[in-house]
Amino acid sequence: MPAADTNFNYRETGGAYYLSEQQRARIKQLSRSWIWRLELPTWSLIGVIYTGWFTSVIYWQQLGTVIGSVLLILLSAWYMSLQHELIHGHPTRWRRVNQLLGTLPLAVWYPYGLYRDSHIQHHKDEDLTHPEKDPECYYYTAEQWQYFPRLFKGIVRVSNTFVGRLTLGPALDIIDTIRSTIRAFIAGNRPAIIMWLIHFGLLALLFHWMAGYGISAIFYILLISYPALSLTKIRSFFEHRAAENSAARSTLNEAAWPWRLLFLNLNYHLVHHDLPTLPWYGLRQIYLENRVQYQQRSEQFVVSGYTQWFEAFAFTALEIEIHPFYGSENKVLSEQARHAVIDCAERRTESV
Repeated sequence: MPAADTNFNYRETGGAYYLSEQQRARIKQLSRSWIWRLELPTWSLIGVIYTGWFTSVIYWQQLGTVIGSVLLILLSAWYMSLQHELIHGHPTRWRRVNQLLGTLPLAVWYPYGLYRDSHIQHHKDEDLTHPEKDPECYYYTAEQWQYFPRLFKGIVRVSNTFVGRLTLGPALDIIDTIRSTIRAFIAGNRPAIIMWLIHFGLLALLFHWMAGYGISAIFYILLISYPALSLTKIRSFFEHRAAENSAARSTLNEAAWPWRLLFLNLNYHLVHHDLPTLPWYGLRQIYLENRVQYQQRSEQFVVSGYTQWFEAFAFTALEIEIHPFYGSENKVLSEQARHAVIDCAERRTESV
């Protein structure tokens, strides 16, 4: 693909950021193919995940605890990747239909609606890694960090190791979710309460049905859904970093095919943030066609695979504690003002 066109109006109203007019035309061409128009890869994925999950439960006794657990862990983690795809408008253009396809709580922990709303907020790239605005942020403001107990600071540091993220990371997320649920009920947040009641009702029905095949609710929560959530933490480990350039905040992880399939190519995370409605089966193709440009755009925030993260940070913590730019809301405003002054000066220089 040709280099980025500097005269091209990159960021569109819908949030898509194209490297060039040629890239936009290329994606439009791909979207006209019958495979993309019919969303066959995503429909196939839905069929495989649901069939595999229910079959694994029905044949639990025949599969045995070990094989059955491994299958359900993988399928539950895969289901969470599917839910992410549904949030971004696939496989149908109807939001309600996509929601129905992802509402069943196979992964237990989060209602689809809660995940959808927080993730859409996360896609405001200008707020990526902002401790007070990005719901998927691991950073804190200096004011927040100052008042944390020493024990909690230690837990955060441990959770910033690769092993710690897999073991403690899910627990921290679950605790935050429980706290937000309690706040919603106390505040009388009717939409949130309805969402949670539907989630709990479906979960109760699911646990009751699984119990008939020998899988208890406690076993499923502790030994299947928690490990499944841990698997997703592999993908999100150092997925974003603090950087003044918003494009340099999202990683490009050239992972092996099993990880790419499990995470539906979200390892090419900058491409996903630039083109959030691009289907999962197009992310790798678009990345490879523009590999050099994307790596430059990310300011070389590129890794060769998840093994690289494990080797570097298995027991060594990432420096993700106090955000280096967002000490407070006033700091954010001053940064915005500084960039506005720079942009204005550059325009004056160009006009001269």
